[in-house]
Amino acid sequence: MKTSYMLLLLIILSWPLYFLYQHQLGAISFLILAVIFFMKAMSEMKKLKEEKKPSDNQRDSEKIK
Repeated sequence: MKTSYMLLLLIILSWPLYFLYQHQLGAISFLILAVIFFMKAMSEMKKLKEEKKPSDNQRDSEKIK
């Protein structure tokens, strides 16, 4: 998810989350934010794993050595 989309999502969700906080349901808004950032972190981890994964050609050449 692009940073601009993430920022836009947080701006859109800010009023409902603040409404929940004002009605002493802050735990729900915290849970929603935690899920959003967890999903963001998992997508970043997936990108990092794909970057670090060696290609098939490199694996074959390493076995020959």
